[in-house]
Amino acid sequence: MLRNSLQNKVVVNRPQHVRNVADAVINRKRDSKCLRLSISASAATAAADGGGTATPSVTSFVEAFWKFLRPHTIRGTILGATAVTARALLESPQLVDWALLPKAIMGVLALLCGNGYIVGINQIYDVDIDIVNKPFLPIAAGEMSIGVAWASIIALAVMGLGIVTMNFGPLISGLYTFGLLLGTVYSIPPLRLKRFAVPAFLIIATVRGFLLNFGVYYATRAALGGSFEWSPAIMFITVFVTVFATVIAITKDLPDVDGDKANGIETFATRMGVKNVSLISAGLLMSNYVGAVVLALQQGSSFNFPVMVGAHSVLAALLLFRTWKLDQAKYTKEAIMSFYRWIWNLFYSTYAIFPFI
Repeated sequence: MLRNSLQNKVVVNRPQHVRNVADAVINRKRDSKCLRLSISASAATAAADGGGTATPSVTSFVEAFWKFLRPHTIRGTILGATAVTARALLESPQLVDWALLPKAIMGVLALLCGNGYIVGINQIYDVDIDIVNKPFLPIAAGEMSIGVAWASIIALAVMGLGIVTMNFGPLISGLYTFGLLLGTVYSIPPLRLKRFAVPAFLIIATVRGFLLNFGVYYATRAALGGSFEWSPAIMFITVFVTVFATVIAITKDLPDVDGDKANGIETFATRMGVKNVSLISAGLLMSNYVGAVVLALQQGSSFNFPVMVGAHSVLAALLLFRTWKLDQAKYTKEAIMSFYRWIWNLFYSTYAIFPFI
């Protein structure tokens, strides 16, 4: 009785916003458990009924697995790999060999496997947070069991490593393994570096910024029989996307402040506030666009000047507009999520214009 009394006293003395977050976590967990039980009961009923249930089961799994892979990150990976490969081919058209196309497709598949492993293992260890922040994700929603999730990420990792080892040599295999390792220590205890703001954004910037761009360009040049060299365009996109990935790493936490606080996850958003982090992120991206224009002015012969200046100026204007809209909306959760989606749209646009700069 004394213990219960002390616990009740502590709860009563908590600030209201902390109690609200705690209540949200409890309610989300309860709802998620009920949803899991409902799904399990439906599956059992379907199995007992017999025929006609195979197609819905397969469809449900495919839909859950697709959400598990986080489609917006897949688009970024495919666009990045395609754009960097296209740039390498345009720089050395005399080396182009269409017989290498299957190998290129295998390379993209390996990247997607690595991407799926990293976002998947994060969902496995973030399920309690996702119940609050992202209840639509398949594990948090009860659409995919932890066992199936583990089987999926192990299969993705093995497939990706197998493809890279058999096709792209020791350097790319080492970089690929390093990327998987970074994704692992980002999510898995005891390190779980996502708990700390600086290591978290450094990992994301390294994987999506340096490893993807350098790795794809190096692998493409090697497959074509050419030696590696840092062309101005590749140096530009590597630095540009590393800064951009840093912004993504910071802004991805903006809608998740409540869940992160409740689970002891330290992010820039929980430490500095949503508004401050939003403005800092917009400033970093604007420095990217200004830098692109300045670089074109200084090294006009190395770039397609009209595309480099014109496209990045338009993207900078869009960034200013979306930042203004966010401010006008007073940084509501809906406005923050819209702003974050637009960060990804700007990211896609960067790779879309890259082969032509």
